[in-house]
Amino acid sequence: MIKLVTRKLFYGLLVLVGVVVLVFFLFQGFGDPSRLVMGQTGDSATQANIRKELYLDQSKWKQFVFYLNDVSPVCFHSREDIEKKKLKGIFVGSENKFGLKVPYLRKSYQSKREVWSILMQALPGTLMLAFAAMFIAVLIGIPLGVLAAVKQNTWVDTSAIFSSIVGISAPSFFMGIIMMYIFGFLLSDWTGLNIAGSWLNIDDETGQKRLSLQNLILPAITLGIRPLAIITQLTRSAMLDVLDQDYIRTAYAKGLSKRTVVWKHGLRNALNPVITAITGWFAELLAGAFFVEYIFNWQGIGKVTVDALEKLDYPVLMGSVLVAASFFILINILADILYGVVDPRVRIQ
Repeated sequence: MIKLVTRKLFYGLLVLVGVVVLVFFLFQGFGDPSRLVMGQTGDSATQANIRKELYLDQSKWKQFVFYLNDVSPVCFHSREDIEKKKLKGIFVGSENKFGLKVPYLRKSYQSKREVWSILMQALPGTLMLAFAAMFIAVLIGIPLGVLAAVKQNTWVDTSAIFSSIVGISAPSFFMGIIMMYIFGFLLSDWTGLNIAGSWLNIDDETGQKRLSLQNLILPAITLGIRPLAIITQLTRSAMLDVLDQDYIRTAYAKGLSKRTVVWKHGLRNALNPVITAITGWFAELLAGAFFVEYIFNWQGIGKVTVDALEKLDYPVLMGSVLVAASFFILINILADILYGVVDPRVRIQ
């Protein structure tokens, strides 16, 4: 298991390097963003200073090396750079220092704030939405898939399959508009739900921020529809395969109850493909949340990224892609660890 995780970490590092190359040459490698930074009123001297600060006066390969040095935890920086960029980490050396630091994602062109602080401020909203959506999908999808397998070829099975097909086919942004219109507008007097809203509400009288999970319901259900459909179908298929195995018939022959055989012996051995779906779709939810967050005005990385795209705020775009890629890698490694917990045969590899 340790070798497997180490190998996955190495592959994940290679993927992350590829993502860094991609986002740099996609957003930073072409054009001159100095005009976006200085605005409409800047003169040539101001533009020259900005170009120097962003390393735009250097060749493209040097710009990439500087960017890689900024976003990498392992880095070389001068004392002046450390103080100017307010880098956080451990540094050794005199004038030019070697160090381990928090990745520096540079500053927003529009707000002049650190991109890392912008994304970390928005990250809890995205994680909250993704966890809530996946919780709904797992809570409903696994029991529904087991029930469909046990009741094969009945109306329960047919209804579950039909609902899954509809859920897979429906795009999140379309379902978001439907959910918003029906439950946040037409039926708002009965549901008490808003069309849009953030996870933090500001009190009109005191000005204090307070957590509002009420606004989480509609976007979480919208985001959870597709993984719910996938989990239902995978659980049903895996359970049908498992229930035909010899050890299941042996368990029945020993006099075990149907509930014990299905939920304790059958489901445990059918969970591997379901775990793959859960971990994979959780990573997908971070990307799918972009549209859902924007539709419901939910304050998360997706909303921040779409706003940055409208304003051509490239550092925020680049930072959000890197953060999303890092989560993809970590979640895949977590999936391998969960395989070893559920199925001990994986630990041998």
